[in-house]
Amino acid sequence: MLPYGKQTIEKDDIEAVVEALQSDWLTTGPLVSTFETTFAQTVGSQHAVSFSSGTAALHAAMHAAGIGAEAKDEVIVPAITFVATSNAVLYQNAKPVFADVNPDSLLIDPEDVARKITANTKAIVAMDYAGQPCDYAALRALADQHNLVLLSDACHSLGGAVGPTQVGSLADFTCFSFHPIKQITSAEGGMVTTNNDLAATTLKEFRNHGITTDHRQRESKQQHQYAMESLGFNYRLTDLQCALGLSQLAKLKRFTRRRNDIARFYRSLLEPISHVNPLKTRTGIEHAHHLFVIRWDQNSTGLSRDYAFEQLRDRGIGVNVHYQPVYQHPYYVNRFGDQTGQCPRAEQAYHEILSLPIFPGMREEDVRRVVGQLQAITQAKPNSLSKAA
Repeated sequence: MLPYGKQTIEKDDIEAVVEALQSDWLTTGPLVSTFETTFAQTVGSQHAVSFSSGTAALHAAMHAAGIGAEAKDEVIVPAITFVATSNAVLYQNAKPVFADVNPDSLLIDPEDVARKITANTKAIVAMDYAGQPCDYAALRALADQHNLVLLSDACHSLGGAVGPTQVGSLADFTCFSFHPIKQITSAEGGMVTTNNDLAATTLKEFRNHGITTDHRQRESKQQHQYAMESLGFNYRLTDLQCALGLSQLAKLKRFTRRRNDIARFYRSLLEPISHVNPLKTRTGIEHAHHLFVIRWDQNSTGLSRDYAFEQLRDRGIGVNVHYQPVYQHPYYVNRFGDQTGQCPRAEQAYHEILSLPIFPGMREEDVRRVVGQLQAITQAKPNSLSKAA
């Protein structure tokens, strides 16, 4: 089975973790701040605060942004995203409001965002679907016009950019994930970047039970007392994970180039196939290509996306689907009622999208195999289904 995503772990990554294991600090040690400082420099932000997962990072960012401070707080999120984006709003006792997506890119549609803003709206979440940065200029204009916080769910887009500006410094808060299938991994882990000094302090306290100092800080001052000033969580990232993250971060540019090479090769091979349509890339951006997503044309094939999914899986191609509109999950239906129809473009896209395998270790022959199997599914049908036909 060719997986849709896979980590790339090399000898120096293993050596970095072993060295951390042999050190005096396994958690709250010096590698945490080193990873954070290096990460902030990489993405061009003033602060980077590490967390135990991308979900924890999203939760912390919502807290630092003051979401849920008022009973009727609302946050606008895209309909197509991983559930963590919306769940983080619920963690703060606020209400997620779903905006539709652009049909070409499946990025949140600023025009629909504008329609969804109310007096209760406190923030907008830009989710860089598949690794492509959103229209931050339009979203920033809306946020400034309505005095809203702009948060970025960049769990797909580390290594991406809008013009010369790296993802990580395009919003008030930017959240990253270091899950194994992401651009870099720390096994599990996350990061929040911000240019707000007070918010950075709040984020650090939130990940440590609301306590103002960590063990290493107290140890260095020979102190035992600490002050819990707010309600927080244990969302810390260990030194072992930071060691792996640091080693991987040094390879980010190489990994991103490789993902883009694979994506270009996919596009060249898929161009003649009329029933397979890759998502479009916006001009002026650097795509991180966490995912390579296509839309499967059921009308021209007479075959459903689910049939294509099953056939490809049976043929050893580990395709996946990202994502069903969040509000269609049972928990959201039970809590908020049936919201079918509020984001029609997202709902239509869900029945057409397939994520094809993409990761730095893929070879050209793997890409050819995937495309060959996409064609093979429909070979028994009349007509070639080629764009040239």
